[in-house]
Amino acid sequence: MKSITLSELKDKTLGKVGTPKRDKYEQELKVELLAEQIKLLRKERNLTQEQLGVLVGVQRAQISKLENNAGNVTIATLMKIFAALKAKVTFEIEKEKFELT
Repeated sequence: MKSITLSELKDKTLGKVGTPKRDKYEQELKVELLAEQIKLLRKERNLTQEQLGVLVGVQRAQISKLENNAGNVTIATLMKIFAALKAKVTFEIEKEKFELT
């Protein structure tokens, strides 16, 4: 039986990095991880979804949708949520080589 790495499996089933299907998968995975962190932080801070919503200025349903990765959210709302949870967020930007042709 031949074993295969997770990266090889992703390449085979989703396509190589940079293809639309693979990029969509990777983006959804990142959003899912972010949503999980929000949920964990909220619970760690002993806040209900309703209480967090009040702190942020959104409805409880929006917090629920975000935590369950079922809705769209703006970066501004994400930043408000993390600020309300007293959590610092940093973004990393990876630059690729660029040449004007």
